[in-house]
Amino acid sequence: MSGHSQFKNIMYRKGAQDAKKAKVFAKLSREITVAAKSGTPDPDKNPRLRLAIQAARAESMPKDNIERAITKASQVAGGSEYVTVRYEGYGPGNVAIIVEALTDNKNRTASNVRSTFGKRGGNMGESGSVAFNFERIGYIQYPLSIANADKVFEDALNAGANDVASDNEHHEIETIPDDLGAVTESLEKIFGTPSVSRLDWKALVKSDIDDVEKAKSLLGLIEALEDDDDVQQVYNNAEFSESVMTELENS
Repeated sequence: MSGHSQFKNIMYRKGAQDAKKAKVFAKLSREITVAAKSGTPDPDKNPRLRLAIQAARAESMPKDNIERAITKASQVAGGSEYVTVRYEGYGPGNVAIIVEALTDNKNRTASNVRSTFGKRGGNMGESGSVAFNFERIGYIQYPLSIANADKVFEDALNAGANDVASDNEHHEIETIPDDLGAVTESLEKIFGTPSVSRLDWKALVKSDIDDVEKAKSLLGLIEALEDDDDVQQVYNNAEFSESVMTELENS
């Protein structure tokens, strides 16, 4: 599962995460509000809301922000109705990309996503055009410092995880989608709040990138897609070669 962190680590080193913290909070707030509005505002009785709150905590979102987002769900007057939409396409190097968005205007979001693909060397495809390259999973990530790999492996499996992998920076834990909330809650009691807890798309087939210019173009496309206010997550199946990783990290 280390491919999850391989791509994101490059993005983090470029400072994208800190620069976009406010935008990240806004997107998390939107998901919390929609989740609370779709069911009960009690996370113990609303799995989607529970996952949204866990994701917000993983990003160190203040408790007051979370509570305001939940409260906003009950303020129905003048509120917008958001729907979840998914777009699929290919980026530079024939990399498969899935874009998940939460929008109150599907035409606007589709137009923006299509335009971003086109301007950044990619092509937006039809629904199902790349999803066969992925499977839906629950994904939890902790920093390496929380415990040694053997302890994380044992505790995660006891909590109901399907798989655990550790590299030189992270512990990555995989669950079936329906078990993500329960496994996260169990691990929080042992290791605290994870750095990531979300439903994810795991690439089944990787697309090898051994050209640094293609890699930079792909990074530009992903960043541009993530910068759209309606886009919640962007997934891809890129596999960077060691030489490309080195050049990107040093650039």
